[in-house]
Amino acid sequence: MLNVLFCGNAGVFDGMLTCALSMMMRNDSKEPFNFFVFTMDLTSIKDNYIPLKPAQEKVFRETLKRYNPENEVTVIDVSDFYKEHFSGCPNETAYCSPYTLIRLFADMVPEIPDKLLYLDADIMFNRDVHLLYDIDVSEVEYAACPDHYGKYLIHPHYINAGVLLFNMKKARETGLFEKARGWIKKKKLVFADQSALIRSTTKKKVLKQRFNDQKFLHKHTVVRHFSKRLFYLPYPHTENIKQWHIDKVHKTFRYHQFDDIYDEYRKTLSEIKEDRNG
Repeated sequence: MLNVLFCGNAGVFDGMLTCALSMMMRNDSKEPFNFFVFTMDLTSIKDNYIPLKPAQEKVFRETLKRYNPENEVTVIDVSDFYKEHFSGCPNETAYCSPYTLIRLFADMVPEIPDKLLYLDADIMFNRDVHLLYDIDVSEVEYAACPDHYGKYLIHPHYINAGVLLFNMKKARETGLFEKARGWIKKKKLVFADQSALIRSTTKKKVLKQRFNDQKFLHKHTVVRHFSKRLFYLPYPHTENIKQWHIDKVHKTFRYHQFDDIYDEYRKTLSEIKEDRNG
């Protein structure tokens, strides 16, 4: 089984669904997927910080099982972990949502297997996931790609934590996640969990940019990460276009490589609407 972890709330369901569909539709293997979703209720901070809804979980599971009946989805509420470890911490109001912090609980969940692919929700696979998942990480804690901007501004091997292929056995042995949680609790970090992971790493494997391309989509790109991007025209500015902003993906990026996936995504949403009306 290919083991995949998403972390987020009800607001990023579209990202999880489109990303999972891209894995199904760009995969040449019949090997089943085992999806884990960490979620939590954090309405004490923001009203829209609600966990993945039961209806969304149902749609997610039923959609993926259409591709392979052996595909599994396990939703895990980590609210108690968050309250115990991160509630009121210096990074709770970091640049990104607190939901990015909850991947740091992976070692505390017994269901998590020894090899795990963590993915941000704003990701699409352009090529077969096995090109990434089958990379050997037996001697490292994880494999990751350089951050597109960080590799120029900070360090050539400064990684982006949106795509992480974990060797969970090694990470548990070295205390990677425990050390990272320690950083989150005691010090406000520029990039929160990403900075904490980097500071806690004992040994990692740096991958080629095509496994987490945050700016371009080439023929050889395996993963296109729709993170915030700098544009120079008509004036220098940033935009945070996600893959589920389909019109903007077409108009701004001129991408049509994912149109077959978008057709499936629209079909799924249409079926949900019909079911509700029924």
